[in-house]
Amino acid sequence: MDEPADLRRAETAGGDAGAGSGGRPTLKTIAFMTGLGVTTVSRALKDAPEIGEETRRRVQLVARQVGYRPNRAGVRLRTGKTNVISLVLNTEEQIGGFVSDMIYGISEHLAQTPYHLIVTPYSRTNDPLEPVRYVVETGSADGIIISRTEPDDKRVRYMLERGFPFATHGRTEIAAPHAFFDFDNYAFARDAVRKLASLGRRRLALLAPPSALSYHDHMRNGFLDTMAELGFAEVPFNGVNVDHSIEQIRARTLEIMQRPNRPDGIVSGAGGATFALVAGLEDAGLKVGSDVDIVSKQSARLLHLFRPQLHVVNEDVRHAGRELARSLIALIGGAPADTLQGLSQPGPVLAIGE
Repeated sequence: MDEPADLRRAETAGGDAGAGSGGRPTLKTIAFMTGLGVTTVSRALKDAPEIGEETRRRVQLVARQVGYRPNRAGVRLRTGKTNVISLVLNTEEQIGGFVSDMIYGISEHLAQTPYHLIVTPYSRTNDPLEPVRYVVETGSADGIIISRTEPDDKRVRYMLERGFPFATHGRTEIAAPHAFFDFDNYAFARDAVRKLASLGRRRLALLAPPSALSYHDHMRNGFLDTMAELGFAEVPFNGVNVDHSIEQIRARTLEIMQRPNRPDGIVSGAGGATFALVAGLEDAGLKVGSDVDIVSKQSARLLHLFRPQLHVVNEDVRHAGRELARSLIALIGGAPADTLQGLSQPGPVLAIGE
């Protein structure tokens, strides 16, 4: 029986009709080894319901053993899909493993699927919409994951207008529903203030994220609401945020800690920034745990190597990556966006070593 013309073209695209220049296994390799037709092998690899379970298992076992990977050009010709997910990341993302943990989590979930991950970088000096526009206009991926969302994020509006599948690490205030997974920074700040209050601290400051980002509002609102609930007054920590360099945060901390009304407790929005906070207050001759207490969020568990007097709340970025990948693939498959929204609650505020 002749193979369908579109399957023959798809196998030929990119050299999938036979072993490639490096001996790359193809559909015909698997067909030869199993004694089945190429069309049957192709359908078995896609879990087609008309192929028997025993045949599917045999074909997929051989494919794994020989290291078969579908040719992307052929897949795109057959299905119109790339089987690629693009993670658009700022090249200056947080210190302390945020990028690697996000990539690890996404890749961990995609390993169970036909999808592959590509990272599309941009820097803060570039328009963050540009890499998104490139992926959408070139069709170089089937879906996009973005981070560092803003309340009225132009990247989100762009993809919604074009009906392009995406998921965001962080929320927006845009009315149209979209897939997201986020960490509850309001709850983090609330719990951090309450912990500092339990330690007898009353003059509290917040080292917050950049004001343009959605999670700045969430964290700051949690901080201010809980301060008001307890009757505390904020000690402003102006001039820097968690995105500033270690030296900038260190210098600003030294300046603030030399004032008569310095804070005796600090909530830090990022683990990397906490290293600079500690350096700055020690420059001022102060000690963590006796003169000042700090509660810090961290996405990589590094602070336990630094000062045991710190208190931390862990954010599981790998879990976020897995959830974002799961949601995006479900969205590509037709699931409604408003069913693909998750909010991770912070764990307890822990003393280092707990």
